[in-house]
Amino acid sequence: MTTTDAPTTLAARGISKSYGDVRALADVSIDIPRGQSVAIMGPSGSGKSTLLHCLSGILVPDAGVVSLGEDAVSALRDKQRSLLRRRRFGFVFQDGQLLPELPARENVALPLLLGGKSRMEALAAADQWLARLGLAGMEARRPGELSGGQAQRVAIARALVHGPDVVFADEPTGALDQATGHEVMQVLTTTTAMAGSTLVLVTHDDEVAGWCQRLVEIRDAMIHADQPITGGTR
Repeated sequence: MTTTDAPTTLAARGISKSYGDVRALADVSIDIPRGQSVAIMGPSGSGKSTLLHCLSGILVPDAGVVSLGEDAVSALRDKQRSLLRRRRFGFVFQDGQLLPELPARENVALPLLLGGKSRMEALAAADQWLARLGLAGMEARRPGELSGGQAQRVAIARALVHGPDVVFADEPTGALDQATGHEVMQVLTTTTAMAGSTLVLVTHDDEVAGWCQRLVEIRDAMIHADQPITGGTR
């Protein structure tokens, strides 16, 4: 396992998860230091998405503990985990999962509005993030009026606008062509690093993984390899 002097913000200890008779994770342990970018790879059905979902509190492992700092994420009740995800995590999915009826600035502002910020403050922060990600002038466009790459930039802005400890990205370039995917990964890794957020990314693409600092390979529900990536975050 990769060692570092940086403080650990996200950790799993001996987590296991099964779906009926199918074992998805078997006694998996991992430490992810603050600010590190980690790519989780593995064949279909290997457990990589289940690992991401357990680390992010979407799923609760059958055994073991997931923690964020001093907080035992896996021990929280559903409502508490939902609140933690909203306040301390950001998410970027393959299809963006933007609300189609809302313009870009309101999609980005949503985490702040849900967290109790005033509409004026939330929209101002959203506009700043959209400008930072090269989308100035597109604040009023709805997702259907954006290209795939632009929509993913909006999703990245939404994931980062509230200053999360960890950003989870599940196949963030899966619906994009290679050139656009390259641009999105450059934006994602650069902006999470600048924000001081940890990035945990699931991908099946070696090129996408190459943007991260560390590679964790999952096979047959267990960690098969865990190593730094030479030239990660290019």
